[in-house]
Amino acid sequence: MLKYALATVSLLALYAPGANADIISTLGYTANANTSALSLIAVPPPGNQPLNTPCLICGTSQPQQPANFGYNNYQQSGNQTLFSDFSTAATGNQSLGTDVEGTPYLVSFLRAFLLSQLDLNGRLDVGIDVNTGTGQGPEVLQRFVVVDVVNKTILADYNPVGGTPLPTANNGTGFPDYILSGFNIDRNDLSPNSQIEFYARWSNASDGAESFFLVPVPGQQDVPEPMSLALMGMGLLGLGMIRRKA
Repeated sequence: MLKYALATVSLLALYAPGANADIISTLGYTANANTSALSLIAVPPPGNQPLNTPCLICGTSQPQQPANFGYNNYQQSGNQTLFSDFSTAATGNQSLGTDVEGTPYLVSFLRAFLLSQLDLNGRLDVGIDVNTGTGQGPEVLQRFVVVDVVNKTILADYNPVGGTPLPTANNGTGFPDYILSGFNIDRNDLSPNSQIEFYARWSNASDGAESFFLVPVPGQQDVPEPMSLALMGMGLLGLGMIRRKA
């Protein structure tokens, strides 16, 4: 428990709203009093992502992606060292360009998906699968944002000064490493028809594509301890990306 708490606190300490200017501010998205600060937690969600969980932003096709759950297959070529990409709800293996906004998800769609996984509280965590080349330094998460497309507001933000290096002890395609937590879709500034997108910016990539995927949290609101995560087993789902060729 102490190790888990220290890992969470140390990552939270790096967070500073507005630390990185990027396409989010260029597109006119702004934070307000309701913007949630996302926490990066060094506890991996269980399971093998491409085999049992749908993704939001991925490096290539997902073999078990639900037919109605769109994602951005950003399809890097060769050794892509950085990316800056949005999600998309459009189906059909859509690939967006760098900093190109996709089709937003309706809150009603995401809530229905969470409910189908017994996440009754609307908590929307995002898992990350890091893939690092042998002998390479840690890759860096620069920013992760959830935005309200219609109102141009930032709903939730992870925006640390200088980015956060993410070493992986669980290397390999489909084996997740971290959780971004702190966003709930059951909030007063969102309606069932609200439209939201996700955005990720990453640097120092050296191997397989990083994955960003949905992690429902069945029946509870607090961040689970490592033992609780292990007991959840197949209860947690996510979204992600598949390895990028070195």
